[in-house]
Amino acid sequence: MANPAVDTYAQLAAHRGKLDRASRSAQVADIVRDGILDGTFRPGTRLSERDICEALTVSRNTLREAFRTLIEERLVAHELNRGVFVRVPTVEDIAEVYRCRRIVECAALRDPADADLTRVRTALERAERCAAQADWTGVGTADVDFHRAVTALNGSRLLDSLMSGVWNELRLIFHVVADPEVFHRPYLHRNHEVFDALARGEGATAAALLADYLGDAEAQLRAVYAEAHDRAAHG
Repeated sequence: MANPAVDTYAQLAAHRGKLDRASRSAQVADIVRDGILDGTFRPGTRLSERDICEALTVSRNTLREAFRTLIEERLVAHELNRGVFVRVPTVEDIAEVYRCRRIVECAALRDPADADLTRVRTALERAERCAAQADWTGVGTADVDFHRAVTALNGSRLLDSLMSGVWNELRLIFHVVADPEVFHRPYLHRNHEVFDALARGEGATAAALLADYLGDAEAQLRAVYAEAHDRAAHG
């Protein structure tokens, strides 16, 4: 008598051919994602299928699978008859990102489940090194890592996973800022204030400082977007 379980697993053999292709498309997605997040491909940039395929020696089908992954991650968008573009976050996206951050990060500071501040301190030190080298894009990346480490104080693997998309979208938003030094410099100092309060065991104070900080950052980003909209309207 045939074993139904064996027959079921045997059917998987028909999908063997997808394995290499799936792995390759994931690798392509990783490469393009890194290019988006580090600012190589700025928001609004059209991603040329031909040029990417030639650069990575991959097929268009593989690249399109990678694009589908990045569309799901809200990093790129497909425009009919025009191609694939790096997403330009909207004002509504800013509001949503900062709403999530206030809820998750402030909770982590008020009542941290993990008292180890090593990751938070390390990200802050890296931001300082980048600032000393006038690498303000690097400061922005380190700033995201600082806040990612704050979130990790919740001690929740699920929250860390859920917030990964928020951090990616935040980095996209940062790339819209015309002068990263003007934006990031004051918040580096305020990160120190949040960290110092937390290190003293004053979680409620740290959370209050961060809530004010996030409110100011959101308002500043909204103003940058409004200015960009005005320039486009009168360009």
